[in-house]
Amino acid sequence: MLPLPLIANGKGFIRALENDGALAVYAPLEGGYEGRYQRRLRANGYVSISLSARGLGDVEAYLMQVHGVRPAHLGKKNIAQEGAVGPIYFAQPIAGYQLENLPAQSKGLVLWILEGYILSQTEIQDLISLTKRVPKLKVVLEMGGDRVFRWQPLLNCLQAA
Repeated sequence: MLPLPLIANGKGFIRALENDGALAVYAPLEGGYEGRYQRRLRANGYVSISLSARGLGDVEAYLMQVHGVRPAHLGKKNIAQEGAVGPIYFAQPIAGYQLENLPAQSKGLVLWILEGYILSQTEIQDLISLTKRVPKLKVVLEMGGDRVFRWQPLLNCLQAA
């Protein structure tokens, strides 16, 4: 009788991520699987960052360029100096900054994006094209729940819609 592995080792997941660059994942809603796979990615030489798709805005600018952010004014407006829109604060690019400062032995950067089902088809296409232009950048986009942890190339999600 062959022994059954109690915990999957994640090699198929990592191989699929390296081949495709961007994956759509579906995880059981009780949670726990995401952390296991992120730990396996880190053990295989990747740096992993988790972020939410909510408020992502322009994907290219938010991830790879210095971009302006206007915080909520909370009802306090300084009309005399800045108008009704408020000040602009400039933020560092999340992925661009991390890619510049990757350790020498690192294979690359993995962006684990939660709530990916709210992204439009154009934003998903931008994520896919970004991974093609920047080979050290990989994207895992959580697209919803399922009974088992499963993944597919993110490009398949575009073709299905």
